[in-house]
Amino acid sequence: MSLIAPESEPAPALDIASVSHAFGSRKALDDVTLAIGRAQHCILLGPNGAGKTTLFSLITRLYDNASGIIRIFGHDVRRDASAALRRLGVVFQQRTLDLDLSVMQNLAYHGALHGFSPAEAKRQAEKELVRLDMIERAGEKVRRLSGGQMRRVEIARALLHRPGLLLLDEPTVGLDIESRQRILDHVRSLSRQEGTAVLWATHLIDEVVPGSQVVILHRGRIVASGSVDDVVAHAGARDIGAAFATLTGGRAHPVNSVPDA
Repeated sequence: MSLIAPESEPAPALDIASVSHAFGSRKALDDVTLAIGRAQHCILLGPNGAGKTTLFSLITRLYDNASGIIRIFGHDVRRDASAALRRLGVVFQQRTLDLDLSVMQNLAYHGALHGFSPAEAKRQAEKELVRLDMIERAGEKVRRLSGGQMRRVEIARALLHRPGLLLLDEPTVGLDIESRQRILDHVRSLSRQEGTAVLWATHLIDEVVPGSQVVILHRGRIVASGSVDDVVAHAGARDIGAAFATLTGGRAHPVNSVPDA
């Protein structure tokens, strides 16, 4: 009689275990542990200076995590960085497009970095630009675009190589209401319709919606995590805005304001 071992559960899209990071004597992250399942939409909510950008820099290997483990779809970002980062798309807080290249040239360059042929890069870029209603601007120089349009191009670029995990660091800072809503709706649909896992960092309460998972980061530590209802109950608050204020000792930012530090 043979025994067949049950298949192991697939690795989460992102698995962070006991990660700390310091800049000299200042501890920016303190024993951070969180996991994001495949197709899960997670909001990393924290006030300015909470450590959100530092965490993103560790995930993307801009900084080296000297402690703890970070895995993307089971691949350790320190030991198997190439395999891990291939599954990752990123929209950084600071603009990273080349202003003097056209929209399509920016995307084609990104495609080349991922080993796409020119034809494949163009085909995939057109697909993403159509989805983000930017195809008519494909030939324009980036510097002629509005802030919201630049963000949409950055999202198109991040999705060009079809990643399973998308990171966005304060992607709506400085945008008008219409641009913000367009980006919010598009990114939320990626999880629902295409199974893309999303980690969206923000300090804005109105970017948290029912059904999202929420992780609240404050002074480098996770002070609450779970569903919106779980976090509200944990804080003994009436809503997520009040919960955020209670857990961070501050006030909620309901609308777009200043960049994260």
